[in-house]
Amino acid sequence: MLTLLAQAAPAAAAAANTATDFNVGAELLRVVLSLAGIIGLIFAAGWLSKRLQARTVPGGRRIRCVETLAVGARDRVLLLEAHGKRLLVGAGPGGLRTLHVFDGELPPPEEAAPPAVPVPGFAELLNRWKRTP
Repeated sequence: MLTLLAQAAPAAAAAANTATDFNVGAELLRVVLSLAGIIGLIFAAGWLSKRLQARTVPGGRRIRCVETLAVGARDRVLLLEAHGKRLLVGAGPGGLRTLHVFDGELPPPEEAAPPAVPVPGFAELLNRWKRTP
């Protein structure tokens, strides 16, 4: 029995040495670099996606949707541009209907007026939420 313990002790010591040979700094560096690489790939995919969507073929499309406005749950008003004219079109469950045809150039869209009531910041909303019982 004593000889078995004597033989097992060096094997256990060798196993303990291999377990302590684990380099925490190198593993942490490997994990951080892997995470940085994955985040870089995500940003590269987003940039590439945006770049490919912005690509337009000159002369390819003759109809362009300038603006869309939802006026109901299933109804929309669309401002379309085709052959130098702008069309105001209503779209709904019943189909499409031309509402108005603009001839010539339209003036540039007006800047939106600032809101009459200032919008509170996130910190102010959070403070209000904390104060309420």
